[in-house]
Amino acid sequence: MSSEITRLLDLMRALRDPVSGCPWDVEQSFASIAPYTIEEAYEVAGAIEDADWPALKDELGDLLFQVVFHARMAEEKNLFDFNDVVSAITDKMVRRHPHVFAGRTGIARAEDQTLAWEEHKRKERGATGQGLLDDVPRAFPALLRAVKLQKRASSVGFDWHSAGRVVEKIAEEAGELAEAQGAGADAAKLEEELGDLLFAVANLARHLKLDPEQALRGANAKFIRRFRHIESKLAAAGRTTAAASLDEMEALWQDAKTLER
Repeated sequence: MSSEITRLLDLMRALRDPVSGCPWDVEQSFASIAPYTIEEAYEVAGAIEDADWPALKDELGDLLFQVVFHARMAEEKNLFDFNDVVSAITDKMVRRHPHVFAGRTGIARAEDQTLAWEEHKRKERGATGQGLLDDVPRAFPALLRAVKLQKRASSVGFDWHSAGRVVEKIAEEAGELAEAQGAGADAAKLEEELGDLLFAVANLARHLKLDPEQALRGANAKFIRRFRHIESKLAAAGRTTAAASLDEMEALWQDAKTLER
């Protein structure tokens, strides 16, 4: 093990020492740290999106620290330690890449590897008696989990045959939502119908081979960009959005769209 990794593990051990450690670190648990782990993963993705490589180095360090934190808590409970984590992922990668480490042929393209990867995972689930959808993490963001669930179902043929059929399903779900709203349905029913609509939209993204999370991030960025245009134009006239009418802001929104073309 490298000296830097050893130093990091020793640091974590010191932080968790019940006598001389940091009170905040000592009182943490798997559950309390999990949200930070998710947050750090998003910050890694943000640094990559911004092409900020110095930030990426820092964010990867923060994410690694989360792994070390969880491993230390597990070691304290005699569950496993950091070395076990490293060993487990190394063994898994070797097992799932037989074309690299076992000399097997048949993997010539990235797409072939994706299929082989899913087949390896399917066999591993079968060996443990898991259902097809059982190990799709519930902690995933709902949009990501929807796509993962759909991919799993598709792997056994439970899927729409074309993107066009999914578009029809989206229209159907939108109609059901509008119908429920018009009938005065309660919040629970409206939430159910909205969930069905969002699930269908995620399915369309999958059929189009698009990342719905990335598509939504792009839409968010576009919304921010255009709204800032509204704010800028109003500020130049000595006004604020709070004092502007909807018609005025809509006109400036359309102006922003025109400028982007």
